[in-house]
Amino acid sequence: MPDGGRIIVIGSVNGDRMPLSGMASYALSKSALQGMARGLARDFGPRGITVNVVQPGPIDTDANPAEGPLKDVMHAFMAIKRHGRTEEIAGLVAWLAGPEAGLVTGSMQTIDGGFGA
Repeated sequence: MPDGGRIIVIGSVNGDRMPLSGMASYALSKSALQGMARGLARDFGPRGITVNVVQPGPIDTDANPAEGPLKDVMHAFMAIKRHGRTEEIAGLVAWLAGPEAGLVTGSMQTIDGGFGA
């Protein structure tokens, strides 16, 4: 079957686990992405299109800086005690978009430094 393409959704590790109170709506939206991706994987699989979710944990961004006020709280939950880098997320996305990931579909690819471990 020819390779029909890729759909890669950026979700959050909080689709699987919510360690802090007050974020139920955020967790709900990320869990919904998981269900959507699984359904679309089945719908589009016969066309050779893969659908996957990348679920980052704490990543160093303007909205969530590595040296921000929640750093110690987040790192306390992590096996690797640092925020991720955007290029680490991009590397996972690039792999999912490539030919090596042609059989990976309907999956949640968590990249979180062990936040959910």
